[in-house]
Amino acid sequence: MDDGPRNGVTEPAGPDARLLLLTGLGESLRRSGRYRDAETTLRNALTFAEEAFGPDSLDVGRVCNSLGVLYKYIGRFDESERSYRRALGIVEAHLDVAHPFVADINHNLGGLNHARGTHARGEPFARRALEIRQRACRPDHPQVAADKAALAAILHELGRDEEAERLLRDALAVFERELGADHYEVASALNNLAAIQYARGELDAAESAYRRVLMIKETLLGRSHPELAVALNNLAMTVWKRGRPRTAASILRRAVALLHHEVEREQPVRLACLRNLDSCTRSLEGGTVADDAPPS
Repeated sequence: MDDGPRNGVTEPAGPDARLLLLTGLGESLRRSGRYRDAETTLRNALTFAEEAFGPDSLDVGRVCNSLGVLYKYIGRFDESERSYRRALGIVEAHLDVAHPFVADINHNLGGLNHARGTHARGEPFARRALEIRQRACRPDHPQVAADKAALAAILHELGRDEEAERLLRDALAVFERELGADHYEVASALNNLAAIQYARGELDAAESAYRRVLMIKETLLGRSHPELAVALNNLAMTVWKRGRPRTAASILRRAVALLHHEVEREQPVRLACLRNLDSCTRSLEGGTVADDAPPS
C-alpha cells in the first residue's frame, strides 16, 4: 500500500514530470542569479532528456534553449550559439516554421548577437522573430512588443536610431498598459531608450531612465543580483559624463562586485565595468576621462 509522500515531498510521477522539475529548477536558479548552480541543473536536465526522450526530441530542444539563455548571461557565447542552433534545428524539424517556439529561439539568437557585438548578424534573427510573432499574436500583445524592443536594441547599435526609437516607444506603451509600470519588460525597454538618449547627449533624460531601470530591477531581482550590473554601468557612465566621477566610480565598484563570482572573466559587461572603473579612477587621480558609451 502507498503510504504517501515521504518527508512531505512527492516524487515526480514519470520522466515528463522529472524533466519539467529539473528544467524549472534550472531556470529558477538562473533568474535568481545563481548561474553556476543553474548550469549544473540544466546540464543534468539535458542528459536526462537525451536518455529519456532521444537526442532529437522537442524536450531536448527546450532544454537546449534554456541552456542557450544561461550561457549568454555567463558570457560563454559560443556555447550559447551551439545550444540555440541545436534547439532551432530540432524545433524546425518538429514544428511549423511559423510556430511561436521558432520565434522564441530566433529572438534569443538576435539577443545573443547583440550581447556579443555582432549586431548585423543578429538583425535577421530579430526581424524573423518579430514577423512570426506578428502573424501569431494581436498587434498589441506583449510578446510582439518584446520582439520590437529586442530588434530596436540591435538597430540602435547599427546607427538606425529613428526606427529603433519608434519600436521602443511602441513596445514601452504596450508593456506599461498590459503588464504594469514596474514590470521587467518596462525596465528593458527603458534601458534601450536611455541608450539612444545618452548617444544624443540627452543626459538628463538618460539618467532619469537609468535610475528608473535600476529601481525596477532591484525591486524585482534584489540588490545582489548580477543582472543589475548592466543598469549600474549605464547609470555610472551617464553620471560620469555629467561631471560626477566619484559617484560614478562608487556605482561601478558595486557593479564589478555583483559579477565577480557568477560570470566568466571575459564576459563583456564585466570587462566594460572594469575598464570604465579603471578610466574613472585614473581621471580622479588627474588623468584623462575616457568617453565610453554604456552597453545597452
